[in-house]
Amino acid sequence: MDFTLYVKFFLGLVAIINPVGLLPVFVSLTSHQTELDRNHTAKVANVAVVIILLVTIFAGQFILNMFSISLSAFRIAGGSLIAIIAMSMLQGKLGEVKRNKEEDRESSAMESVAVVPLALPLMAGPGAISSVIVFAAENNTWINLLGMSAAVLVFGMLSFLLFRMAGVIYKILGKTGINVITRLMGLIMLSIGIEVIAAGFKGMFPSLLG
Repeated sequence: MDFTLYVKFFLGLVAIINPVGLLPVFVSLTSHQTELDRNHTAKVANVAVVIILLVTIFAGQFILNMFSISLSAFRIAGGSLIAIIAMSMLQGKLGEVKRNKEEDRESSAMESVAVVPLALPLMAGPGAISSVIVFAAENNTWINLLGMSAAVLVFGMLSFLLFRMAGVIYKILGKTGINVITRLMGLIMLSIGIEVIAAGFKGMFPSLLG
């Protein structure tokens, strides 16, 4: 059992989903709720994220096989998407890659924002899902899949605790502090995206890259 692999997977989730960077969004979406309702929203959102990522871990390879997509091609596509989202994060914003204006209008009229748009697409968005599929396909033994599942559960609990303390953290860090963390996570995420793209090209063109 390679714990370094699971730590890398966990840190990748933290960088890509960036729960700290989502705190202002969470505070905004739940501003009309009581503290009890806000905590319930945080719990439902993170449970939904955990379920989505667990399904992705175990069904990702099946999805690739069903559409006859090679892992190398998906690495290039997924890595490119991760890099695009990372560039948006480096500018200190979530960007419309995760949420567009139409979804903004819909979310403002919804009573429950836990699953949509908070869990999907803001947290378990295309970048996180594609990253998980690639990671699970590369390390597809049962022990590794279970280890990654444990990492997802730990991430869900950590993210829930952050959301529970959203108001306090937001007041302490402020908009500037959260932007700094978002940019740092964006840099890490961009590095991950470039590595995934490079691995994809190496798999598709092994003779060209030696």
